[in-house]
Amino acid sequence: MDLGIRGKRALVSASSKGLGRGCAEALAEAGCDLVMNARGAEALEETAQAIRDRFQVSVTTVAADIVSEQGRAEVLEAAGAIDILVTNAGGPPPGLWSDWEREDFIKALDANMLTPIALMKALMPGMIERGWGRVVNITSQSVKAPIPVLGLSNSARAGLTGYVAGTARQVAQHGVSVNNLLPGIHATDRALSLDGGVSKQEGIPMEEAKAKREATIPARRYGTREEFGQACAFLCSQHAGFIVGQNLLVDGGATNMTL
Repeated sequence: MDLGIRGKRALVSASSKGLGRGCAEALAEAGCDLVMNARGAEALEETAQAIRDRFQVSVTTVAADIVSEQGRAEVLEAAGAIDILVTNAGGPPPGLWSDWEREDFIKALDANMLTPIALMKALMPGMIERGWGRVVNITSQSVKAPIPVLGLSNSARAGLTGYVAGTARQVAQHGVSVNNLLPGIHATDRALSLDGGVSKQEGIPMEEAKAKREATIPARRYGTREEFGQACAFLCSQHAGFIVGQNLLVDGGATNMTL
């Protein structure tokens, strides 16, 4: 399918690896020029060069912490006029409700709620002026079904979801479509970290920890960054203008719910 976005300019944050990279690759395959951001310069440039070589698109890299005001300013200055925004940030650490203090919540809100909002506020006016834009926020399946040990993530991402629900319906009339993608477990560093935690806690091999988690997923496997990226690219496409303020689960059926 031709997604109709060849020549569009897309900013993808936290895109040197994992789901962010999957989104960047899928958008490049659709013909978008990219602005890619991550904190690690070496991994970012390596990924960017691989995308340039494979898809023959322009890729601008900005190694900066987008959660910081200075880093965000650097990214936005390099980005210029953006047609497509994909926000992404690593999730906060797991724990128990009794573990977290106010500072922990502030950090989670900064990374997983306030930074995406700041990027939308900076870039959507230009989209509105040009009469077209797409925003996809990578959040989590936890906004549909909270995960007890991820209370920091549950809170921050739920806040972003509420913001998007109202904002998306205000900007849709201007041709700007805002939606959220909710990943379940994918074969990324995050999955390795979670499996490692189970392995250590239960005293079992990593392979067994992974098999136990896969057994809880109806698809009986972890997702891939490639298929997640293609879902993102579709939401960014010309065909998705009538999809507004939605939360699309990409979790292999793991979240057990009707709606």
